[in-house]
Amino acid sequence: MIDITALNSQFETARPEDILDWAWQTFGSAVAASSSFQSQSVPLLHMISRRIPALPIFFLDTGFHFPETLAFVEELTRTFGLNLRILKAEMGHDGFRRQHGSLYHTNPDLCCYINKVEPLNKATDGLRAWISGIRRDQTDARRETPILSQRPDGLYKICPIASWTRRDVWQYIHHHNLPHHPLFAKGYMSIGCEPCTRPTGDREDERAGRWAGHMKTECGLHLDIPMTPLNEDRRP
Repeated sequence: MIDITALNSQFETARPEDILDWAWQTFGSAVAASSSFQSQSVPLLHMISRRIPALPIFFLDTGFHFPETLAFVEELTRTFGLNLRILKAEMGHDGFRRQHGSLYHTNPDLCCYINKVEPLNKATDGLRAWISGIRRDQTDARRETPILSQRPDGLYKICPIASWTRRDVWQYIHHHNLPHHPLFAKGYMSIGCEPCTRPTGDREDERAGRWAGHMKTECGLHLDIPMTPLNEDRRP
């Protein structure tokens, strides 16, 4: 029996590496991580490569990523020796384009659901736990993120660096002399799909450049209640 309350109290002062060790010892082959391969993703990926290199790392290839992101995925996978698993929409990117066109402009929630939420839900089906690199200081919506939680479908969610700040991320990167996403120097603090990402200003929060012009702050992966398609019309 996993005592989530007690473990969260313990994990608040634990090193992320020790939380990763606990996850592997507890769930073994029934745990995997996901990563967007941004600059802030680098510390957790580095820790995984050093502590549990066999851990599967899911990358959601939506077909709309910046070329720099895809190159960074290849660089980190090669440098860290990651066990990368690339996830795509069931219909494929070409099929999505034919059926939905530029859905990211007209219905970004549905676009994210098809290209991110559905593939990850399918990949985690049968797993007991999922590791994510989100942090509390990224947005107001993530401010109460627990390190350990359990979704309604029973999947445990583990956020080893939830209590870290942006400063912690960059201290780790500099201490270990790790690479960062090539678009970071151009003002991209948080990087998602190219059509839905812009650079951010000095006074904006880290994710202000995501889905600019829409009342949207999350792709759906980290909502308290996982998104479902319900009876949504999937036509653009």
